[in-house]
Amino acid sequence: MGYTVDFTEVSTVGLESSPVADALAGLRANEARFLKNKFDHTLVVEPAAEAADTVAWVANILKSERDIVIASPVLEACAFDVERVHMAYLFYQSGLSINVMYDLDDPAKRAVGFKLSDGMDVPVELAEKFKFARQRSKLAGTIRGSYFAFKNDHPW
Repeated sequence: MGYTVDFTEVSTVGLESSPVADALAGLRANEARFLKNKFDHTLVVEPAAEAADTVAWVANILKSERDIVIASPVLEACAFDVERVHMAYLFYQSGLSINVMYDLDDPAKRAVGFKLSDGMDVPVELAEKFKFARQRSKLAGTIRGSYFAFKNDHPW
């Protein structure tokens, strides 16, 4: 069963096992607000076990593109299409959020984004490979983010 993320009343539903549950909930709400404002899309997530195909798709991209395997368990995930872009979001127990934007028409517009919840350390798997920029969010406090672009095909 999916959970509709509310960005006006931030909730830790589904994220309670994270040591930074409040910050991760704020980060998830921040993503929901972005999607609503940019694409008029409502973010609906489901437990990782119910989104196994999405989790596997993102894990395959990370492994094949940059040899990255995230150690933390995925708590929630979702995937959807908006404006000819296939998007996936994963929220990890550690406080990490990963999103994939996979333009179906233009391989030059494909990227993986990483966001770190306020209060979490940079995961070992990412520390040597990426630098993280900071941004402030009313919903999530300080978010640190990074990304990489890729052009290879990873059909859904």
